[in-house]
Order: sequence, then structure tokens, then C-alpha cells
Amino acid sequence: MAEANWYVVHTYSGYENKVKVDIEKTIENRQLEDQILEVSVPTQPVVELKNNVEKTTERKLFPGYVLIRMIMNDETWYVVRNTRGVTGFVGPGSKPVPLSPEEMAKLGFGVPEGTVLHEKKLVLDFELGDTVSVVSGPWKDTVGKIIELNEKKKTVSMMVEMFGRETKVELDFAEVKKL
Repeated sequence: MAEANWYVVHTYSGYENKVKVDIEKTIENRQLEDQILEVSVPTQPVVELKNNVEKTTERKLFPGYVLIRMIMNDETWYVVRNTRGVTGFVGPGSKPVPLSPEEMAKLGFGVPEGTVLHEKKLVLDFELGDTVSVVSGPWKDTVGKIIELNEKKKTVSMMVEMFGRETKVELDFAEVKKL
């Protein structure tokens, strides 16, 4: 029996999950469970901060791509290639190229359970240089420009006027709102 490898399939953007479900249905209908072993749409958790509310969502690591672990032969190639939403395998011409074990390890496949590879990514509705208003705390209603962002501490630094001179203050992400 040939060895199963991971292959990358290009899909229409936004169709990744639909392609995954369709391939899984076809595997079941044609009883190809021993040839197409796994279909994956890799995601990573992302923390978004909007209107001072943190929300964790899953974001696709590779929009427009699906990873498939399968034994490459004419039948499996045909099934995957002719799934609605699939535009082709990644590789030169029509020859799919399997991912190396090193490439798969970087993506977190074949890594022991509990190992964190993809840290949560924080998405803010403001950035360095933006003008923000302070919404709570002793500096409430103060307006200033962000001069530093510290994602680890979840703080921003800005200059405020105190006693007639500019002073740097550090505030939590939740204490400021973009103007």
C-alpha cells in the first residue's frame, strides 16, 4: 500500500469549509476512508477588541486552501479535483506535490496534543499613531495620539497634558476608543 501524504488544494476563497464537507461526503459515499484519511482547514484563535469588548474567533490560516492527507492515485486525484469549489492541487502543472514532514510540523500536524503552536493573535480597532479618546478612569474624555502599543500587557501609551507639560501615560486597551 502506498504512503499517505499531505497535499494542498486550492479552492475558491470562502469555500474552504464547503469543500471540506463535500470531500468528506464523497469519501463516505465511495468508501475511500482508507485512501483519503483527513481533510483540514487550519485555523488559529484571534482575539478582536471592538468597542472595548474582547471576542475570540477562529480565523483561517490559509484562506483559499484546504489540506488533505491521502494516498495519491487516479481515483483520489479525480475525487478531490472534481469537487465543487476546488480549482486544483498546489504543484507544478497538474502534478500535486506533497508537503514535507517539516512543513507539516510547522503547521502543527504530527505534533503531540497540548502543544501550542499558534498563539492567539490580537486584532485591535486602533493602531500606532491613531487619535483615541479615553473612555474610563482618571483620564476619561482626554484625547491623544497613541505613541506605543504593548500587546503583551494589553496597554497603549499616549501623551497627555499635565501641569502645563506633556506627560506619557499608559492605559489599558479597554480604556481607549478610536475617534
